[in-house]
Amino acid sequence: MCLIIFAYQVHPVYKLIVAANRDEFLQRPTAPAHYWEDQPDILAGRDLEKMGTWMGVTRTGRFAALTNYRDPKEITEGKRSRGELVADALKHKGNVKDYMQSLAGKQDFYPGYNLLAGEGTELYYYSNKGQKLQAVDPGIYGVSNHLLNTEWQKVQKGKEGMSKIINGEQDELVGNLLNMLQNADQAPDELLPNTGVSLEWERRLSPLFIQSENYGTRSSTVMLMADKAIQYVERVFTKEGVSEQQYKMNRSK
Repeated sequence: MCLIIFAYQVHPVYKLIVAANRDEFLQRPTAPAHYWEDQPDILAGRDLEKMGTWMGVTRTGRFAALTNYRDPKEITEGKRSRGELVADALKHKGNVKDYMQSLAGKQDFYPGYNLLAGEGTELYYYSNKGQKLQAVDPGIYGVSNHLLNTEWQKVQKGKEGMSKIINGEQDELVGNLLNMLQNADQAPDELLPNTGVSLEWERRLSPLFIQSENYGTRSSTVMLMADKAIQYVERVFTKEGVSEQQYKMNRSK
């Protein structure tokens, strides 16, 4: 994932609402959202190169999602795939807080990342760049390729869009969030971050929805989590067109 916008405990029905875009090189082999054959309680897409994932949920309502921290100077050779963090959080048999706390001793194992994970009434955020475990309070948040709520224009635009949508027409919640994620307007130069890539790439990476010849938004995902049910919708973008997977599950104990 390169953008996660989420509303936590601010909606009267859905305790967690997530709208997220996964940006990746177009040639990287990927499976769309499905129940994993080797972990049938997990619903997620899958990176077929490293067998991890960027976002997923379990039948019990455990949720996890990740974005990369952009630092072109970081040495990544020999480090592990960040996608295993999400997969491991979903597979972890103990308390999700214990799993998140265990990452503090492994910050150098992975390239820079932001990880969200939670279950029930708990949601946590950890970055191996910020190196501080945070219990998420009720509110609307966004994280892209820096730290949580860094005021990049795409994050601010996503948070404002989320607020407007969840306070609007409830029958169109999923569709409106998916449409928001397809906003491809670039930020003006004066609002671009300086992350160490070229000005051309800062412009290209600034929209919510990224498009370029070899790299871009591969999928958009919306998840609505209520006390007893979860709705999970993924829209996949390929050169051949657009496809969509929709799942509804009752939460098991």
